[in-house]
Amino acid sequence: MAIFKGAGVAIITPFHEDGSVNFEKLGELIEFQIANGTDAIIICGTTGEASTLSHEEHLECIKYTIDKVAGRIPVVAGTGSNCTETAIYLSQEAEKYGADGLLVVTPYYNKATQKGLIAHYTAVANSVKIPIIMYNVPSRTGCNILPETAVALAKNVENIVAIKEATGNISQVAKLMQLADGCIDLYSGNDDQIVPLLSLGGLGVISVLSNVAPKETHDIVEKFMNGDVKGSRELQLKAIPLIDQLFCEVNPIPAKAAVNMMGMGAGPLRMPLTEMEDAHKENLKKAMTDFGIKVK
Repeated sequence: MAIFKGAGVAIITPFHEDGSVNFEKLGELIEFQIANGTDAIIICGTTGEASTLSHEEHLECIKYTIDKVAGRIPVVAGTGSNCTETAIYLSQEAEKYGADGLLVVTPYYNKATQKGLIAHYTAVANSVKIPIIMYNVPSRTGCNILPETAVALAKNVENIVAIKEATGNISQVAKLMQLADGCIDLYSGNDDQIVPLLSLGGLGVISVLSNVAPKETHDIVEKFMNGDVKGSRELQLKAIPLIDQLFCEVNPIPAKAAVNMMGMGAGPLRMPLTEMEDAHKENLKKAMTDFGIKVK
Protein backbone atom coordinates (compact mmCIF):
# COMPACT_ATOMS: atom_id res chain seq x y z
CA MET A 1 0.00 0.00 0.00
CA ALA A 2 1.37 3.42 -0.99
CA ILE A 3 2.50 5.84 1.70
CA PHE A 4 0.31 8.46 0.01
CA LYS A 5 -1.28 9.30 -3.31
CA GLY A 6 -1.58 12.89 -4.53
CA ALA A 7 0.39 16.00 -3.65
CA GLY A 8 2.73 15.97 -0.69
CA VAL A 9 4.19 19.33 0.29
CA ALA A 10 7.94 19.62 0.81
CA ILE A 11 7.21 22.12 3.54
CA ILE A 12 9.48 25.03 4.40
CA THR A 13 10.87 25.48 7.91
CA PRO A 14 9.92 28.93 9.23
CA PHE A 15 12.47 30.75 11.36
CA HIS A 16 12.36 33.62 13.83
CA GLU A 17 14.46 36.66 12.96
CA ASP A 18 17.20 35.31 15.28
CA GLY A 19 17.34 32.15 13.14
CA SER A 20 15.65 29.78 15.58
CA VAL A 21 12.83 27.51 14.39
CA ASN A 22 9.42 29.18 14.60
CA PHE A 23 7.23 26.26 15.65
CA GLU A 24 4.10 28.40 15.98
CA LYS A 25 4.37 29.38 12.31
CA LEU A 26 5.19 25.82 11.32
CA GLY A 27 1.94 24.77 12.95
CA GLU A 28 0.04 27.43 11.02
CA LEU A 29 1.60 26.31 7.75
CA ILE A 30 0.67 22.69 8.47
CA GLU A 31 -2.95 23.70 9.14
CA PHE A 32 -3.01 25.77 5.92
CA GLN A 33 -1.80 22.76 3.96
CA ILE A 34 -4.32 20.34 5.44
CA ALA A 35 -7.19 22.80 4.98
CA ASN A 36 -6.31 23.13 1.29
CA GLY A 37 -6.24 19.45 0.41
CA THR A 38 -2.56 18.53 0.67
CA ASP A 39 -2.25 14.75 0.81
CA ALA A 40 0.95 14.45 2.89
CA ILE A 41 3.47 16.59 4.76
CA ILE A 42 7.14 16.02 3.98
CA ILE A 43 9.15 17.59 6.77
CA CYS A 44 12.90 18.32 6.80
CA GLY A 45 13.57 17.90 3.11
CA THR A 46 15.64 20.18 0.90
CA THR A 47 12.90 22.83 0.95
CA GLY A 48 12.87 22.63 4.75
CA GLU A 49 16.55 23.65 4.92
CA ALA A 50 17.36 20.38 6.66
CA SER A 51 21.03 20.69 5.77
CA THR A 52 21.42 23.67 8.12
CA LEU A 53 19.34 22.28 10.97
CA SER A 54 21.19 20.73 13.91
CA HIS A 55 20.29 17.11 14.62
CA GLU A 56 18.31 18.29 17.63
CA GLU A 57 16.35 20.82 15.58
CA HIS A 58 15.84 18.30 12.79
CA LEU A 59 14.29 15.76 15.14
CA GLU A 60 12.28 18.39 16.98
CA CYS A 61 10.73 19.53 13.68
CA ILE A 62 9.83 15.94 12.79
CA LYS A 63 8.26 15.26 16.19
CA TYR A 64 6.37 18.56 16.20
CA THR A 65 4.94 17.89 12.74
CA ILE A 66 3.83 14.35 13.58
CA ASP A 67 2.15 15.57 16.78
CA LYS A 68 0.50 18.53 15.01
CA VAL A 69 -0.82 16.50 12.09
CA ALA A 70 -2.13 13.91 14.55
CA GLY A 71 -2.83 11.26 11.95
CA ARG A 72 -4.97 13.40 9.67
CA ILE A 73 -2.68 12.84 6.68
CA PRO A 74 0.63 10.95 6.35
CA VAL A 75 3.86 12.56 7.56
CA VAL A 76 7.06 11.65 5.72
CA ALA A 77 10.28 12.59 7.51
CA GLY A 78 13.43 13.54 5.64
CA THR A 79 16.17 11.52 7.32
CA GLY A 80 18.85 11.22 4.64
CA SER A 81 22.52 12.00 5.16
CA ASN A 82 25.83 11.46 3.42
CA CYS A 83 26.80 9.49 6.52
CA THR A 84 25.01 6.15 6.72
CA GLU A 85 25.20 6.04 10.52
CA THR A 86 23.59 9.48 10.76
CA ALA A 87 20.81 8.48 8.34
CA ILE A 88 20.15 5.38 10.47
CA TYR A 89 20.02 7.45 13.67
CA LEU A 90 17.62 10.04 12.23
CA SER A 91 15.46 7.32 10.66
CA GLN A 92 15.18 5.34 13.89
CA GLU A 93 14.22 8.44 15.86
CA ALA A 94 11.59 9.45 13.27
CA GLU A 95 10.13 5.95 13.44
CA LYS A 96 9.88 6.21 17.24
CA TYR A 97 7.98 9.50 16.88
CA GLY A 98 5.43 7.86 14.59
CA ALA A 99 6.44 8.94 11.06
CA ASP A 100 4.43 7.22 8.33
CA GLY A 101 7.43 7.02 6.03
CA LEU A 102 10.95 8.28 5.44
CA LEU A 103 12.45 10.28 2.57
CA VAL A 104 16.11 9.31 2.22
CA VAL A 105 18.25 11.29 -0.20
CA THR A 106 21.29 9.80 -1.89
CA PRO A 107 24.59 10.52 -0.13
CA TYR A 108 25.92 13.91 -1.23
CA TYR A 109 29.48 15.24 -1.52
CA ASN A 110 31.19 11.89 -0.83
CA LYS A 111 28.56 10.35 -3.18
CA ALA A 112 28.58 6.57 -3.75
CA THR A 113 28.92 3.96 -6.44
CA GLN A 114 25.82 1.99 -7.38
CA LYS A 115 27.14 -0.78 -5.10
CA GLY A 116 27.53 1.82 -2.36
CA LEU A 117 23.98 3.06 -2.87
CA ILE A 118 22.65 -0.47 -2.47
CA ALA A 119 24.66 -0.91 0.73
CA HIS A 120 23.61 2.50 2.09
CA TYR A 121 19.89 2.14 1.44
CA THR A 122 19.84 -1.47 2.62
CA ALA A 123 21.50 -0.53 5.90
CA VAL A 124 19.09 2.35 6.53
CA ALA A 125 16.03 0.26 5.59
CA ASN A 126 17.09 -2.67 7.75
CA SER A 127 17.36 -0.36 10.77
CA VAL A 128 13.63 0.51 10.69
CA LYS A 129 10.31 -1.09 9.81
CA ILE A 130 8.48 1.86 8.22
CA PRO A 131 8.50 2.41 4.43
CA ILE A 132 11.23 4.37 2.68
CA ILE A 133 11.11 6.67 -0.34
CA MET A 134 14.48 6.98 -2.07
CA TYR A 135 15.20 10.53 -3.19
CA ASN A 136 17.09 10.85 -6.46
CA VAL A 137 18.25 14.42 -7.14
CA PRO A 138 21.64 14.36 -8.89
CA SER A 139 21.69 18.14 -9.41
CA ARG A 140 21.97 18.49 -5.61
CA THR A 141 23.98 15.41 -4.72
CA GLY A 142 26.13 14.56 -7.74
CA CYS A 143 24.84 11.01 -7.35
CA ASN A 144 22.30 9.24 -9.59
CA ILE A 145 20.31 6.13 -8.68
CA LEU A 146 20.26 4.18 -11.91
CA PRO A 147 16.99 2.41 -12.79
CA GLU A 148 18.56 -1.02 -12.32
CA THR A 149 19.78 -0.03 -8.85
CA ALA A 150 16.41 1.36 -7.76
CA VAL A 151 14.61 -1.77 -8.94
CA ALA A 152 17.13 -4.09 -7.25
CA LEU A 153 16.57 -2.26 -3.95
CA ALA A 154 12.78 -2.29 -4.27
CA LYS A 155 12.74 -6.01 -5.08
CA ASN A 156 15.21 -7.09 -2.42
CA VAL A 157 14.47 -4.79 0.54
CA GLU A 158 10.91 -5.09 1.81
CA ASN A 159 10.41 -1.56 3.12
CA ILE A 160 12.05 0.31 0.22
CA VAL A 161 8.82 1.01 -1.59
CA ALA A 162 9.11 4.24 -3.59
CA ILE A 163 11.32 6.79 -5.28
CA LYS A 164 11.11 10.56 -5.57
CA GLU A 165 12.48 11.21 -9.04
CA ALA A 166 14.03 14.64 -9.54
CA THR A 167 16.51 13.88 -12.29
CA GLY A 168 14.35 15.69 -14.85
CA ASN A 169 15.23 12.82 -17.20
CA ILE A 170 11.94 11.44 -18.49
CA SER A 171 13.75 8.71 -20.44
CA GLN A 172 15.40 7.46 -17.25
CA VAL A 173 12.07 7.47 -15.43
CA ALA A 174 10.41 5.54 -18.28
CA LYS A 175 13.15 2.92 -18.14
CA LEU A 176 12.79 2.71 -14.35
CA MET A 177 9.05 2.07 -14.56
CA GLN A 178 9.49 -0.48 -17.36
CA LEU A 179 12.05 -2.43 -15.32
CA ALA A 180 10.10 -2.07 -12.08
CA ASP A 181 6.94 -3.65 -13.48
CA GLY A 182 4.92 -2.35 -10.53
CA CYS A 183 7.39 -3.03 -7.70
CA ILE A 184 8.11 0.64 -6.96
CA ASP A 185 5.90 3.67 -6.30
CA LEU A 186 6.90 6.78 -8.23
CA TYR A 187 6.62 10.41 -7.08
CA SER A 188 7.65 13.39 -9.15
CA GLY A 189 10.29 15.55 -7.55
CA ASN A 190 9.82 18.29 -10.15
CA ASP A 191 6.70 20.45 -10.16
CA ASP A 192 6.95 21.06 -13.90
CA GLN A 193 6.82 17.32 -14.60
CA ILE A 194 3.90 16.14 -12.48
CA VAL A 195 1.68 15.13 -15.40
CA PRO A 196 4.47 13.46 -17.41
CA LEU A 197 5.41 11.28 -14.43
CA LEU A 198 1.79 10.48 -13.65
CA SER A 199 1.47 9.29 -17.25
CA LEU A 200 4.31 6.82 -16.59
CA GLY A 201 2.52 5.39 -13.56
CA GLY A 202 3.38 7.91 -10.86
CA LEU A 203 1.25 8.25 -7.74
CA GLY A 204 1.83 11.94 -7.12
CA VAL A 205 4.37 14.62 -6.37
CA ILE A 206 6.54 15.81 -3.51
CA SER A 207 6.08 19.47 -4.23
CA VAL A 208 7.63 22.88 -3.66
CA LEU A 209 4.70 24.50 -5.49
CA SER A 210 2.35 23.17 -2.80
CA ASN A 211 3.84 25.63 -0.31
CA VAL A 212 1.96 28.43 -2.11
CA ALA A 213 -0.66 26.59 -4.18
CA PRO A 214 -1.64 23.45 -2.25
CA LYS A 215 -5.15 23.08 -3.66
CA GLU A 216 -4.07 23.47 -7.27
CA THR A 217 -1.18 21.03 -6.87
CA HIS A 218 -3.50 18.50 -5.27
CA ASP A 219 -5.98 19.03 -8.11
CA ILE A 220 -3.36 18.37 -10.81
CA VAL A 221 -2.94 14.87 -9.41
CA GLU A 222 -6.55 14.23 -8.47
CA LYS A 223 -7.88 15.23 -11.89
CA PHE A 224 -5.38 12.95 -13.62
CA MET A 225 -6.23 10.03 -11.31
CA ASN A 226 -9.95 10.57 -11.93
CA GLY A 227 -9.47 10.44 -15.71
CA ASP A 228 -9.63 14.18 -16.37
CA VAL A 229 -6.27 14.26 -18.13
CA LYS A 230 -7.17 17.41 -20.04
CA GLY A 231 -8.04 19.29 -16.84
CA SER A 232 -4.90 18.04 -15.14
CA ARG A 233 -2.75 19.09 -18.08
CA GLU A 234 -4.34 22.54 -18.19
CA LEU A 235 -3.58 23.11 -14.51
CA GLN A 236 -0.02 21.86 -14.97
CA LEU A 237 0.59 24.23 -17.87
CA LYS A 238 -1.06 27.15 -16.08
CA ALA A 239 1.36 26.63 -13.18
CA ILE A 240 4.54 26.62 -15.33
CA PRO A 241 5.27 30.40 -15.11
CA LEU A 242 4.89 30.27 -11.32
CA ILE A 243 7.02 27.12 -11.08
CA ASP A 244 9.71 28.81 -13.17
CA GLN A 245 9.85 31.71 -10.72
CA LEU A 246 9.88 29.36 -7.71
CA PHE A 247 13.12 27.96 -9.12
CA CYS A 248 14.68 31.14 -10.54
CA GLU A 249 17.08 31.00 -7.58
CA VAL A 250 18.13 27.93 -5.66
CA ASN A 251 15.29 26.24 -3.73
CA PRO A 252 14.00 27.19 -1.15
CA ILE A 253 14.96 30.86 -1.55
CA PRO A 254 11.96 31.74 -3.80
CA ALA A 255 9.54 29.43 -1.97
CA LYS A 256 10.27 31.10 1.34
CA ALA A 257 10.00 34.55 -0.24
CA ALA A 258 6.64 33.56 -1.72
CA VAL A 259 5.28 32.35 1.63
CA ASN A 260 6.39 35.64 3.17
CA MET A 261 4.65 37.55 0.35
CA MET A 262 1.46 35.71 1.32
CA GLY A 263 1.83 37.14 4.84
CA MET A 264 2.43 33.76 6.43
CA GLY A 265 5.61 34.56 8.35
CA ALA A 266 8.19 32.17 6.91
CA GLY A 267 10.97 34.35 8.27
CA PRO A 268 14.57 34.46 7.03
CA LEU A 269 16.79 31.82 5.47
CA ARG A 270 19.84 30.27 7.03
CA MET A 271 23.21 30.95 5.45
CA PRO A 272 24.66 30.10 3.01
CA LEU A 273 21.23 30.81 1.49
CA THR A 274 20.56 34.52 1.10
CA GLU A 275 17.49 36.66 0.47
CA MET A 276 16.06 36.77 -3.04
CA GLU A 277 17.22 39.42 -5.50
CA ASP A 278 14.76 42.32 -5.77
CA ALA A 279 14.23 41.88 -9.52
CA HIS A 280 13.47 38.20 -9.01
CA LYS A 281 11.04 39.09 -6.22
CA GLU A 282 9.05 41.29 -8.58
CA ASN A 283 8.89 38.52 -11.17
CA LEU A 284 7.79 36.04 -8.51
CA LYS A 285 5.15 38.41 -7.20
CA LYS A 286 3.75 38.88 -10.72
CA ALA A 287 3.66 35.13 -11.35
CA MET A 288 1.84 34.57 -8.06
CA THR A 289 -0.70 37.29 -8.83
CA ASP A 290 -1.25 35.96 -12.36
CA PHE A 291 -1.88 32.52 -10.87
CA GLY A 292 -4.50 33.97 -8.52
CA ILE A 293 -2.50 34.01 -5.29
CA LYS A 294 -3.03 37.06 -3.07
CA VAL A 295 0.22 38.77 -2.13
CA LYS A 296 0.82 41.45 0.49
